[in-house]
Amino acid sequence: MRLTSGPLRRLGCVLALSFRALMLREISGAWALDNGLAMTPTMGWLHWERFMCNTDCEEDPDSCVSEKLFMQMADIMASEGWKEVGYEYICIDDCWMASRRDSKQRLQADPKRFPSGIRHLSDYVHSKGLKLGIYADVGKKTCAGYPGSLGHYNIDAETFADWGVDLLKFDGCYCDSVEELANGYKHMSLALNKTGRSIVYSCEWPLYMWPFQKTLALCRIIC
Repeated sequence: MRLTSGPLRRLGCVLALSFRALMLREISGAWALDNGLAMTPTMGWLHWERFMCNTDCEEDPDSCVSEKLFMQMADIMASEGWKEVGYEYICIDDCWMASRRDSKQRLQADPKRFPSGIRHLSDYVHSKGLKLGIYADVGKKTCAGYPGSLGHYNIDAETFADWGVDLLKFDGCYCDSVEELANGYKHMSLALNKTGRSIVYSCEWPLYMWPFQKTLALCRIIC
C-alpha cells in the first residue's frame, strides 16, 4: 500500500516505530565492553519493516529509501515526543548504497536518493537530538546485492566514523563459511574500536545460520 495522504503516512510511520535490541537467546551469559553504550535496549526506527528495498524514487517519491524519508522521520520523532520516551535512533537498513565503491574504495550513498550524502543526513539527525544508525554486511555483498564489507572492514569503519554514525547494523549475507562470517564480525568490531568513535555494534546473525549456535557467542559484542 502506498501512503499518499498525511494521516495514512503518519500512521505507517508510527506503526514502523519498534524496539531494536540486541537479543541473546539460549545463552547463559554475555559480555560487553564497559564503555557506556547500549546500557538499555536500543530503541528507534528502522526503515525495513515498512519501506524495505524500495529504491524507485521517480514512481514512489514518498516511500522510497532516500534522505528525504529519514529527515522526515527525524522530524516526526523529535516533534511528537518519541525521543523523550527513549526512541533515539533513526536507522538506515539495506539499499542505501551506490552499486559501487568510490575511487578510494569507500562505500558511498546512492547519489540520486542521497544527494547531500550521509554526513549531511547525520548532522541533520543529530540536530534533532537523535542518533543515526546505518547498515552494512560482513560478506561480499549485502543481502540486497550492494557492496559488502569483506576485505574493507577498516575503511568502512573509518567511513562510518567520519560520517558521524552512532550505530552499525552488520548483516551476515554472502559469506562462504561460518569461519568467514565469525571472523568478519570480529574484525569489524576491532575496526570500529580503532576509530575512537562510540558506535553501537549490532551483529545480525543470519536466520539461516541459527543451527551453528556455538559461533553465535562471537556476536556478543557492543563496540
